Amino acid sequence: MKMVLVRALALAGVTASVFSGTPVLAQGAAQAAPVGRSAPLPPYRVNPGDEIEVYVWGEERLQRTLRVLPDGSFSFPLAGRIEAAGKLPSELEAAISRGLASQFRDQVPQVTVSIRSPSGFQVSVIGKVRSPGTLTPGRYINVLEAVFIAGGPTDFAKTNDIVILRKTGSGVTPIRVRLSDAIKGDPSARDLAGIPELQSGDTVVVP
Repeated sequence: MKMVLVRALALAGVTASVFSGTPVLAQGAAQAAPVGRSAPLPPYRVNPGDEIEVYVWGEERLQRTLRVLPDGSFSFPLAGRIEAAGKLPSELEAAISRGLASQFRDQVPQVTVSIRSPSGFQVSVIGKVRSPGTLTPGRYINVLEAVFIAGGPTDFAKTNDIVILRKTGSGVTPIRVRLSDAIKGDPSARDLAGIPELQSGDTVVVP
């Protein structure tokens, strides 16, 4: 079984360190290569719990490192409350600039927002994997990558019956996923358009 997983790991482009027996979290996940993608990943959007840095050029008093609150917002001096959840850093820059506009006679200095720690993006993998737990990958990943970051499936895992549990406004939506071919290293599985990307808060269940 281990040789099969190593072959699938090579197909996925994930480093062999995931078999160390301990969960690979932010640092290890950031090293994992995208799986079977020809298109670039979507840009990262801010999640509650992320740590961001805001810098207003020429105004050192306005430089701040902030944690996005559970409600998805943060407060910035002179600009007030900023809605951050689901926004791109560039959108936050524009929102802060608008909030500061009344404080400057001329043009508002350039505002730069960077994500220092994307710790708000978390997914969980439970069930028949070698290192179940909560992952903080620091980037978008798909369900196949999540399973390997969690150590890979155990010998008797039903990898064609994996379920993603996704929280929605109306409750929890199950998304069923078949991964056996990709995990076995089937070359045709490199076309992974049908393998869903995960969203923050998803739980991957490997029966």
